[in-house]
Order: sequence, then structure tokens, then C-alpha cells
Amino acid sequence: MKIVVLDKPRENKGEIDWSELNKLGDARIYDDTPQEDIAKTIGDAEIVMLNKGKITKEILDACPNIKFISVIATGFNKIDLETAKKKGILVSNVPSYGSKAIGQHAVALLLEITNHVAHHDGEVRKLRKSSDTDWCFWDYPSYELEYKTMGIIGLGRIGQTVAKAGLAMGMDVIAYDAFINPEMQKLGINYVSLDELYKRADVISLHCPETEDNKDMINADSIAKMKDGVIILNNSRGGLVDEYALTDALKSGKVYAAGLDAIKVEPITADNPLLTAPNCFITPHISWAALDCRRRLIRLAIENVKAFLDGKPINVVNL
Repeated sequence: MKIVVLDKPRENKGEIDWSELNKLGDARIYDDTPQEDIAKTIGDAEIVMLNKGKITKEILDACPNIKFISVIATGFNKIDLETAKKKGILVSNVPSYGSKAIGQHAVALLLEITNHVAHHDGEVRKLRKSSDTDWCFWDYPSYELEYKTMGIIGLGRIGQTVAKAGLAMGMDVIAYDAFINPEMQKLGINYVSLDELYKRADVISLHCPETEDNKDMINADSIAKMKDGVIILNNSRGGLVDEYALTDALKSGKVYAAGLDAIKVEPITADNPLLTAPNCFITPHISWAALDCRRRLIRLAIENVKAFLDGKPINVVNL
């Protein structure tokens, strides 16, 4: 059985052992395959593993030996699932491998906004001294989260992690989600309409997939419904945010700050308006990248391959 891994370094910078995969067949592990070379790289392989590349109809037509695709990620929108299904090709993903760490990153963005850690660390390293005391100074006061309202859009595993952190910091947590989880209600999280969440929340954190219905859900109209000085967090999908509207709101002060780990075009380009926005903190889509998460991700993706070879496929997304 020939197995091709198209883009190893996205998950593995050398710290993770792939030897388990070699036990399953003739494994060819590539550093990073350009999109235009994917069909050639797959060749006659029967199993394909990838993180970010696109598997289009044209690629599936050009590689008739493919029997199984293991996406080394949760998202699988870059795979032509319909064509794969027609050809009898199963596609599996890794549905949950880093919910806690991804939620942790959202909280890290929030705390950077509220506590200005990086800025003041930089000032200390300049050996700066205060003009009015001999033991402390601050350029921006901290923003206390206790008694503020956190609004979670999408209360799945990741959203629940962020919600629990909000509760631990003494915040009132409200949520908007298509499904109501009684366990979350028992913790004191109240489900509300989207408009009510916009109206009440001091902090809005996005933890939902991008769909045709919610593209650019953070836009000029929705921002107008929010409190003045709201904080917006997004380490879900960049397409949820109208970046021009958010930039305008940051410049006007309507939005106090934004913490983002996902943008529309990645890697970011020089013309992205958010680069000129004040109080906008952007990280390069690294919420998922904790070493523990990547080890777990690769292990689970390989388990998907094992299950397929055993005739008992798991985590299939195109049945």
C-alpha cells in the first residue's frame, strides 16, 4: 500500500516521529507540495494524507488509484467530497485534537489585550524608569474582566473552553449556538439570540465554522449593534469577519480591540487593512500548533489510516 503525505512540516518541524506510518505501507513523506504538483506527487498512491492542500476533481481524476484521504486537520472544506464519494474514495478528518489549546489561545489573545503584557515587557527591557514612582509604571491601564459579559458565538468544545475560562475570571457568560447544551446551562451560561449577544457582550469570541450563512457575520451592521468599546476575538475562521468593517470600527473606537488568529487570506498580505488598525493583535494561525496538539493530530490521522486498512474506517466525512 503506497501512502503519500503531501505537507509534513505544517504539523511537524522535526519533533514528531512518523515511524508508525512506515509500518502501514510504503510511506512517502514530503516537506510541502505546491498545489500545482499535488497530482504528480500523489501519482499511483492509494492513500493520501494532507493538511492544507486542495484535492480537486481534476486531481482525483488524474490519480485513479486513490482509495482513502486522511485530512491531518479538523477542516475538510478543501477536499472535493462529492467527487470523492462518487469515486468511492473515503475521506476522514481529525474532529477534535486541540480544543483546549485552541480555546487557550483565544484567552491568551484576550489577556494580551486587557493586560498589555508584551508592551510593558518591552518597556522594562529598555530599562525605562517611571517618572512618578520608583517601582512601577504603565502606559495603558489593565482592563478588568470580572463582572464583564463574555459572548460566545459557537459553544462547541472550543467555545466551552473559552466560556469556562470566562466564568473562572468572574465574567457573566452568554452564548449563541444552534444547539443548547444542558451541561453548559448548569454552569450558568445563558443561551441568547445573536442580536442580544451583540447588544450585551463586552467581549465577543467566535468559535464557529464558516458557512454560506455566516460569512462576514462581523460587519458594519452587526458592529453597530454592539456596545461601544467591545472586544472581538476570532481564532476560528477568517471569513467570519469583514476586515474593512472591523478596521473602521477599531479606528473609530467603536471596537476597543481585536485579537485574531485567522484572517481571510493567509499568510497575511501587505494590503490587509487590519495591519493599519489600532489595538489589533494578530497571530499567524497558531492556535492549533502546540506540540502536544500536533503530536495528537498526527497520531489520530494515522489511526484513521489504520482503521481504513482494517476495513473499519472512522471519522469519515463523506458517507
